[in-house]
Amino acid sequence: MPPLSSRKKNWLRFKIKHKFMIKYKDQRVGVFVDVANMYHSAKNLYSARVNFKEVLRTAVDNRKLIRAIAYVIRSESDEEKAFFGALDKQGFEVKAKDLQIFPGGAKKADWDVGIAMDAIKLADRLDSVILVSGDGDYVPLVTYLQENKGCQVEIIAFGKTTSSRLINASDDFIDLGQDTKRYLIQGHDQGAIKKLFPGKIRRLAGGQQPNNLNN
Repeated sequence: MPPLSSRKKNWLRFKIKHKFMIKYKDQRVGVFVDVANMYHSAKNLYSARVNFKEVLRTAVDNRKLIRAIAYVIRSESDEEKAFFGALDKQGFEVKAKDLQIFPGGAKKADWDVGIAMDAIKLADRLDSVILVSGDGDYVPLVTYLQENKGCQVEIIAFGKTTSSRLINASDDFIDLGQDTKRYLIQGHDQGAIKKLFPGKIRRLAGGQQPNNLNN
């Protein structure tokens, strides 16, 4: 029998770990959604919007929800208010931060540090932390929560734009791309895009590429 490649070994380790993943009715879960990461993935891969209501339903999976937080970028446009309001009605606590524009025109819009801090602060009240993002920068956070807080860590994202390192580090991974009819909202006319996401971030998204699966 030929030796297994490192990629196949990593996948085999993940499948073994997933086999022993524990979910039960009274399990306390916290859901942390990197909205920008999910938006870019859905737009670049499928030219569609994310159905965050269904994502939250899948994340909770009939368990005890402690907190569900959606992290967004604010540009003070009228259109984004409707989007933020929709997230709130779907059961999310919405946290917003301003788009940073540096001298020279460079822009920064991410919540990596904020999400990590909230997850660590809430970890003592949770049995399972659910990160809705495919960003490989969260790997150290996943490891810390598992080894220092005793939490299971689940990842929910689109498989094609999710870091393989993040998948392998997690206790469970749900690929939203396996059921696009459930997790995506098709029909991206200009009005729908404006209501979904701030104009400044849409312009940023134009040049952003999906995460490398091998990261």
